[in-house]
Amino acid sequence: MKQICIINGPNLNLLGKREVELYGEESFESYLGKLKGKYADVSLDYYQSNHEGDLIDKIQACGFTCDGIVINAGGYTHTSIAIRDAIAAVPAPAVEVHITDISQREPFRRHSYLTDVCCESVIGKGLQGYDIAIDRLVRMC
Repeated sequence: MKQICIINGPNLNLLGKREVELYGEESFESYLGKLKGKYADVSLDYYQSNHEGDLIDKIQACGFTCDGIVINAGGYTHTSIAIRDAIAAVPAPAVEVHITDISQREPFRRHSYLTDVCCESVIGKGLQGYDIAIDRLVRMC
């Protein structure tokens, strides 16, 4: 069985409540149930934290044992070289996900420190971006 770790960063615990005009009305936990149903033959481990160090610890903990990482680092995407370095340090391939199209958002959101260390990026596809990322990792593994 393939194992994929989904890691969400700050404020993604508020999906379904936060800026629904941008992020939609569905919580990630609700969407995760759909993903687990669709990918029943894949072990999906989910982790969310608002703390940079905790995200780094999770990347390091799963990055040597899982088959792939789906990461939405939230606001840390645009600020955290440390998260970038953690992804680069582990052998598991990572796919970067952004619910919104960051290239069409505020100027400070247009640069991602993660893109060059991730094997792919899925941007602006809503929650479906996670599905696309998992599918890509399953095909790679």
